[in-house]
Amino acid sequence: MKNNLRQEGKFTYLEQGEGTPIVILHGLMGGLSNFDGVTEYFPKHGYKVVIPELPLYSMSLLKTSVQTFAKYLKEFVDFKGYDKVILLGNSLGGHIALLATKLYPEMVEALVITGSSGLYENSMGESYPRRGDYEFIKKKAQDVFYDPEVATKEVVDDVYETVSDRNKLVKTLAIAKSAIRHNMAKDLPKMKTPTCIIWGKDDNVTPPEVAEDFQRLLPDADLYWVDKCGHAAMMEHPVRFNELLHDWLQKRNF
Repeated sequence: MKNNLRQEGKFTYLEQGEGTPIVILHGLMGGLSNFDGVTEYFPKHGYKVVIPELPLYSMSLLKTSVQTFAKYLKEFVDFKGYDKVILLGNSLGGHIALLATKLYPEMVEALVITGSSGLYENSMGESYPRRGDYEFIKKKAQDVFYDPEVATKEVVDDVYETVSDRNKLVKTLAIAKSAIRHNMAKDLPKMKTPTCIIWGKDDNVTPPEVAEDFQRLLPDADLYWVDKCGHAAMMEHPVRFNELLHDWLQKRNF
């Protein structure tokens, strides 16, 4: 995955395939590899998959917020010269996608959210992140999934590296607080963009009732459940996730 990254100007991103752009937004503790299943599947079905690396840790602390990342996304889409895009976001990425859709509705043809913040999310607990405690971090990473084995050593190592870096830890906490402050409950009823909601039935970070609230508040939203699945359906059940998303895109003629 890393070898395929492009760097142009201030943007680093992955781009594969040709066709309608699906722009993917990763979460706070997530990486581009979380979407390997999507990246492998959709270019074979007439879509261009684009994943920008979000500048989570390179912005100044004062600018580290959900709104800044939404503006960064707009700059990236403009830079690439895309007319309209399909936005797909997980966790914090879903929140950024929602806010970008509110701010720049003309840019977004369709919206896809999975395990998204923006209404409510469980934090990792008051004691999180505990620096230097690998087993604690491992348990927290495993709790994100229905099947703890999905939290591979590589996944745990990435989280451990993030919370062990003081600069990244401070930014992580700032982003998490920004997400909590930027609740979108009042904005959602005004957002007419067609939205696909794909949610893990066993998500304990953004529980199932959050998905139901998103569906209730968004004017044009379809909700699909993935059984035996936690916070990252595209990682835990990539085949099912791709089937649901592809069917929805075809049904909606995107």
